[in-house]
Amino acid sequence: MILQTEVLDRTQQFVESLLNRQLPAHFTYHNLKHTKEVVAAAQVIGTRSQLSEHDLETVLLAAWLHDTGYCFRIREHEEESIRLAKEILTEQQVEEVRLNQVVGCIAATRYPQQPQNILEEVLCDADMYHTASEEYMERAEQLRHEIMEISKCVISRREWAQNNREFLKNHRFFTEFGQTEMEVAKQKNAKKLKKMLKEMEEDYSEFPMDVEETYKQINRIDKDREKEKDKEKQEKKKDKKKKDPNTPVRGIETMFRTMSANHLELSSIADNKANIMISINSIILSIIVSVLGRKLEEYPNFTIPTLILTLVCLGTIIFAVLATRPNVTSGIFTKEDVYKKRTNLLFFGNFHSMKLDDYEWGIKEMMKDSDYLYGSMIRDNYFLGKVLGKKYRLLRIAYTIFMFGLVVAILSYGVAIVFFPV
Repeated sequence: MILQTEVLDRTQQFVESLLNRQLPAHFTYHNLKHTKEVVAAAQVIGTRSQLSEHDLETVLLAAWLHDTGYCFRIREHEEESIRLAKEILTEQQVEEVRLNQVVGCIAATRYPQQPQNILEEVLCDADMYHTASEEYMERAEQLRHEIMEISKCVISRREWAQNNREFLKNHRFFTEFGQTEMEVAKQKNAKKLKKMLKEMEEDYSEFPMDVEETYKQINRIDKDREKEKDKEKQEKKKDKKKKDPNTPVRGIETMFRTMSANHLELSSIADNKANIMISINSIILSIIVSVLGRKLEEYPNFTIPTLILTLVCLGTIIFAVLATRPNVTSGIFTKEDVYKKRTNLLFFGNFHSMKLDDYEWGIKEMMKDSDYLYGSMIRDNYFLGKVLGKKYRLLRIAYTIFMFGLVVAILSYGVAIVFFPV
């Protein structure tokens, strides 16, 4: 079980995204698979080397980042890996001491390996873990093809086997776990190479045939790439046929989104204005009932002005309430309505009484038909506009009644005081 922490999770996500997006396809060995193998090996070797959880986390960070430089260059790729490590770990506010340890571990993987401490030794052994793996022959072959692709030269299997045998002979592990258990497995792979070379020496036709096969392999890779490119082009052409190239899809979606947001904002403003009118006139009515109503016997000349003011407040409240009163439809649609595109499933009033399965079916049918979908969005915006028009029309009447009615009521109080004193 590989150690999981927040900084490790973020680093893993960064590395996986980077390698999947930017690592060239000809890296058949130094790819995401290799990185994951090194991380897993670092976990095993670090645990067997009795590293603390803090030190193990440091080594695993370096393991995830040690080959990211291949996305940018091959020679001195460790320098690019170190640069990326500093950027991503600094963003995660990793302390400077640990950052320097990670940098040291990555630098130590540069061949020939020269680790200076146990953390660097663990990562160096993990980076060479494939030499002690049962998949060594397969991984070595992948590395051969990678080198041929990069260097644009042919390496025969016999030459490659000789180089690998020499490499295994000169290579040494640094950790105690590597020098004991991993070394034994590595020697088994060395024996396999020796046997393979002996078989090749008995067959003198292998070398030229292998060169020819290698060229064929390279040509096959190139043809596969050309096929992939042709396939991508065909898919793009199909997409262009499905979509009108003159239609700005993103612009249309932005337009609908903006229109809906504007309508909702205007509706909210109208409701707030109506609430203000209702609140103000409710307060005035409560004052009329509680205060002026008791004084009308003493001041009968205020009866008509008070009646006018009461009617003004009631009229204003009525129209303000009408502006905010919801109008809910039956909320039911039929399959025929969907097939004939007569119902707008984007408006809750058309489906609030339906079962989930029926509504889900209707939405999926609408999603299959772009004309139906865009038509529903157009109708949705249209009817939102109609509702807004009604709201603001009623709200305007309410404000007009309040404005002119309040003036008339105040004037009537003035007339009552001046011309009809008690």
